[in-house]
Amino acid sequence: MSAIPLTGLNRRHLGALILLAVLSVSTVFAKNDMQVVVVPVANMYAGPSDQTAVVSQAIYGSNVTLLTARGEWCRIQTTDHYRGWVPSRYLRLIQNGAGYATVGPTVRIESLFANVYREPDVTRHQPVITIPFETLLEVIPEATAPDTKNNPDKKDEAKPAAAKTTAAKTAAAKTTTAKPGETNRPHEGWLQVRLPGKTTAWIQSSDVVADPTPLSIPASIDLAKRFLGLPYLWGGTSSFGFDCSGFTQMLVRVRGITMPRDADKQAAWSGVIPVERKELQPGDLLFFGASPRNITHTGMYIGDGQFIQATTNGHPIIQISRLDDQPWTQLLVASRRIKTEAK
Repeated sequence: MSAIPLTGLNRRHLGALILLAVLSVSTVFAKNDMQVVVVPVANMYAGPSDQTAVVSQAIYGSNVTLLTARGEWCRIQTTDHYRGWVPSRYLRLIQNGAGYATVGPTVRIESLFANVYREPDVTRHQPVITIPFETLLEVIPEATAPDTKNNPDKKDEAKPAAAKTTAAKTAAAKTTTAKPGETNRPHEGWLQVRLPGKTTAWIQSSDVVADPTPLSIPASIDLAKRFLGLPYLWGGTSSFGFDCSGFTQMLVRVRGITMPRDADKQAAWSGVIPVERKELQPGDLLFFGASPRNITHTGMYIGDGQFIQATTNGHPIIQISRLDDQPWTQLLVASRRIKTEAK
């Protein structure tokens, strides 16, 4: 069969078809791409510019959905369905699998902040990165000697051992990658991890916990007090700085429950029920504003007439306040209790 010559008109038509196909494919991928955040905390902006308002944040290792790509900016959606724009360089494409740190052994940062190092030593080099509380990391399992007695043909193989959990912190998967002729050498107090950018690094095991379980209300209050004095940050959702609703959302999330991001939406959420002020219990959420229809602030009740909040009132920090004090007693417009079945 002879080839059909391409005239100028044919070339133009072919070029148009190719461009249309590329744009169509790009649009499909842009709507479905899974990305992972590769900076400690990524500000999410109202528009594709850092001159627009910060609406929320996504922390290191978070899996997000790419909605739109526009030059150096991407519009993303976080797992709590919040949307905003971030610089494209803050993200990496996840080419396969369900996302970063979703399968295999993982650990969660339990310290307010944690340094990650290129080697199991805090003195040789500066940290590779400093990451916030709640960050998930993939653990590189410890290589163990094969069972040559039962598997004589597998003397040179090593099988991974899953990360173990101690009574409080994790203490597992602490090895280097062996060079030819060497055996794997454990490093007490360290974990080797695989970062979202596919590089490997080390973290101190006292900074993390494996298989974290949902906290009880008293435990979540104890956790909240660890953040006292940390700065208030508009749009903040991390230990580098919280705003009011980002703080309460985190305190409910560590109880195993995901609720909306903003204070007004939290108050209207189907996962809560109204509660009278005189019936308040520790763990209940408090909402403040000009009226029940104009809620602008939130905090969590901790008992004895006190609540903990991220606020700019007096000092822009996380602090404990008394509900009977001004302006809080006047501004309280709603109280809510998390339903036990809410997820």
